[in-house]
Amino acid sequence: MSLFDKWLNRDKNKGQEESIPEESQLEEFVHDKTEEDIGFSEESYEIKESVEEEENPPEEEGQEESVKEKKAFFSKLVKGLAKTRNNIMDGIDNVLKSFNKIDEELYEELEETLIMADIGVNASIKIMNGLREKVKERKINEPAALKQLLIEEITEILSKGNRDLNIQEGPAVILVIGVNGVGKTTTIGKLAHLIKKENKKVLLAAADTFRAAAIEQLEIWGNRTGVDVIRHQENSDPGAVVFDAIQAAKARKIDVLICDTAGRLHNKKNLMEELRKIFKIINKEYPEARKEVLLVLDATTGQNALQQVKLFKEVTDISGIILTKLDGTAKGGIIIAINSEMDIPIKYIGVGEGIEDLRPFNPKEFAEALFTDEE
Repeated sequence: MSLFDKWLNRDKNKGQEESIPEESQLEEFVHDKTEEDIGFSEESYEIKESVEEEENPPEEEGQEESVKEKKAFFSKLVKGLAKTRNNIMDGIDNVLKSFNKIDEELYEELEETLIMADIGVNASIKIMNGLREKVKERKINEPAALKQLLIEEITEILSKGNRDLNIQEGPAVILVIGVNGVGKTTTIGKLAHLIKKENKKVLLAAADTFRAAAIEQLEIWGNRTGVDVIRHQENSDPGAVVFDAIQAAKARKIDVLICDTAGRLHNKKNLMEELRKIFKIINKEYPEARKEVLLVLDATTGQNALQQVKLFKEVTDISGIILTKLDGTAKGGIIIAINSEMDIPIKYIGVGEGIEDLRPFNPKEFAEALFTDEE
């Protein structure tokens, strides 16, 4: 009988204390990787004696590199949002150029433009109400000045909620959910890479056992990022995979366990039961772990992404959203609708296929990129 089967049958032996698996029993699924040998040669290590380098200690160089990295990502974000920006800004610019003064007719046309850009009715109304208030408070008369106010309003809407991952103290479990085709498994690989860069030990659980090649795809990302993957055979019980992964995480003293899950929506009842079972196992076997439930959405689906949020919100409490494929769509305005209507923070966005193209979401940076022309 497997450890998972014993766990399921624990209540049958009344009066007996639940036995905790010995570490030796975990050998079948706990296999620590040896660290890769690190090659070193004198040729690859150049020593330069210069006053300039002495004046720039390693930590300052690291800070400069971080600034450069942020600027590079902002440039990529601006470029990636080109289709969305054109979709939104073409309409806004046309409206602002058509008016010599700020009046109700201008507001109405601006609101209609925002709605048509996948920002949604409710979010567009919120933006326009805030815009009206700021115009009155600051006594603004020029239509062109409304562009900066729009950046401020969008930033405020997108700043709601806690965008940080709850993984800083103690062990953590991140359950990643989402329909098939949104880039869920790829996103998990990129997220593992980001967390590992914070010097945390990461483990992946391949609990999407029903989609063809999902396990193999996660293993490819595991190899790419240097993170181990706990897996079973295709079509095996997802709950059993999560159970084994938790035992492995405990034995290895893992900081963050990231669990992939099935994304089938043709039978919502089965999906709900499956997720409930996984949550039950996590709560029972890993009560001390902090928990995050991240929903991955494909930005190219526009309003359909909003419907997916509503569906999954019926199943579980979502702590954050990861929006992928922003670089390939004119429907990126949906990010504003989701944050506004569903009251769930956007925690990460993806603007490319590269391993570094998933980044923590910055509302101000996003809003400014929407209104910044490419150089």
